[in-house]
Amino acid sequence: MDDLSRRTVLAMSAAGGAVVASSGAGAASFGNPDQPAQGAINSTPAATSTPGPHNPTLAAQLPSFQSPPPTDVGTMPMLWSSFNIMPKRIQAGGWGRQVTITEFPASKDVSGVDMRLGPGGIRELHWHLANEWGIVTSGRCRVTLLDQQGRATVQDVGVGDLWFFPAGCPHALQGLGPEGCEFLLVFDDASQSEFSTLLLTDWIAHTPPEILAQNFGVPADTFKNIPLHDLWIFQGKEAGPLAAAQASVASGGTPPEPFTFSLTGTKPVKQNAGGTIHLADSRTFKASKTITAALETFKPGALRRMHWHPNADEWQYWIKGKGRMTVFDAGPRARTFDFQPGDVGVVPRNQGHYIQNTGTEDLQVLIIFKAPEYQEVDLSNWLTHTPPDLVAQHLNIDPAVLARFPKDQVGIQPG
Repeated sequence: MDDLSRRTVLAMSAAGGAVVASSGAGAASFGNPDQPAQGAINSTPAATSTPGPHNPTLAAQLPSFQSPPPTDVGTMPMLWSSFNIMPKRIQAGGWGRQVTITEFPASKDVSGVDMRLGPGGIRELHWHLANEWGIVTSGRCRVTLLDQQGRATVQDVGVGDLWFFPAGCPHALQGLGPEGCEFLLVFDDASQSEFSTLLLTDWIAHTPPEILAQNFGVPADTFKNIPLHDLWIFQGKEAGPLAAAQASVASGGTPPEPFTFSLTGTKPVKQNAGGTIHLADSRTFKASKTITAALETFKPGALRRMHWHPNADEWQYWIKGKGRMTVFDAGPRARTFDFQPGDVGVVPRNQGHYIQNTGTEDLQVLIIFKAPEYQEVDLSNWLTHTPPDLVAQHLNIDPAVLARFPKDQVGIQPG
């Protein structure tokens, strides 16, 4: 190669390096690296306004839909929904609203129910075709269950407490105290509807009186006043002392593993200045064979680090605060969603994501997996356990800087 050709190649290489450096230097404000450039930063205020019909209140709740970050790219299924837009079924003792795969097609693993029982309100005796997992979000509740071997459980649970009712095990719930309770139910079947369950009153009402008499060994007129329509949720009288209720069912014996568990009563698996993570899976809450849960609380400005889950979709219930999540998939595809209390989100298995606390108070999110155990891959943990020279060649970052990346699954990064 002559001197002129050599100088030409070197000049071209230098120019290419300058472009790379320039792109990196502007990483905080650059438009989408794909073509055409996307995001409001690449347009004018007039062009990005909405002069036509729109709902300002709804738009304000979802700012990332109105002006996505310029790094968002491609199309992605709608991974946001909300209990706030679901109709309530209201009866004398309380109400329920649900998000199943019908209302939220992205939720392919589980369905969820937000339920309220007033003081003394009873969710009537029933059972399901799917396993039921629950967490109390307000007040106190009494749970009653009979397991497959005829052993009964009666327990009072409060905020942060869980239960797990195996499919086919009959149970009931009742609001306690002056405020009753509210709780989230999760079924490990995305099509399971709370409004279509196997109810005690339905079966009794649709069984001939002579069969009832023979079955229970009492006169047929014993059943002359049974309800002819199911109760679902109804107003009951105040529950009596827990000890008396437990004594009344003691003849059947006690289940070897408790069907209730205190999630917030456990030591956090992760805790730092950014927040805490409480975890319950089959290793700690042994009765819960199919549902794993993490309760994540982040301080203002904190970041749930970039990560993904190899063994299940992530289903989210946003309890308090305000946050923003970005999900990454092959393509490339990246989409950002805003969340408020009562919202629901999904991250498909193995898709990268992170969550930011964008509010001024603590953000709390309940994370659910249809899996017996929790699994996570943390991006920073992966990169710091890969030979640094190899990573440096991918990202054009000095190995000395790479050495400062966190080397474990911190979970939440302080702001």
